[in-house]
Amino acid sequence: MAAASSSSSPSRYESQKRRDWNTFLQYLKNHKPPLTLSCCSGAHVIEFLKYLDQFGKTKVHVAACPFFGVPYPPAQCTCPLRQAWGSLDSLIGRLRAAFEEIGGGLPESNPLAAKAIRIYLKEVRETQAKARGIPYDKKKRKRPRTAKATQKPDDGEGAGGSGCGDSALVVSATMAQLKRADNCALKEENYRICYENDAIREALKYATKTLTLMNRRFESKMLREE
Repeated sequence: MAAASSSSSPSRYESQKRRDWNTFLQYLKNHKPPLTLSCCSGAHVIEFLKYLDQFGKTKVHVAACPFFGVPYPPAQCTCPLRQAWGSLDSLIGRLRAAFEEIGGGLPESNPLAAKAIRIYLKEVRETQAKARGIPYDKKKRKRPRTAKATQKPDDGEGAGGSGCGDSALVVSATMAQLKRADNCALKEENYRICYENDAIREALKYATKTLTLMNRRFESKMLREE
């Protein structure tokens, strides 16, 4: 029974994807005028992303701020809070999948895969990178040098054996250092993604409550007018 319940329960990603999808549909419903998926375009999706900025927790410094481009500002400032680029990028990925899996739409008619959205996300990434002084460029992994590069061609038989052993130790040490560096980078990236996902989860939760309240007020107003 326990195994059956665990297999039937959705994963954390699937649950988050469905919540994101319901929030997006609620936003379209409360849009003025209301929108349907068939009438939704990339421009409407960008409006949705800008709407979520009011619930953001990432400080984005303006050009006139003295902390513009400073990764770790020494003091507070009045610059606005925005949704982090990574959070928006992850959100669009989940919504793009939900459009086809939950909404039943076709890939070629998916407004969440529009080119305008990719351009907008790229601009957000570059703007936030400059404002926060934190580049988003992925670091290329350096490949360790092979043992042949460290061997001397004029060594004798005995010296050659010693050289191979030293080269193997050097390569092993280099690979161990690279592995530790990669692990540290992955941990930092995982911490950042978890933080951004938590932030956008709270933002979407608040946005859903706000949109639901607005919808109820609108319905009650319509009933009074009738």
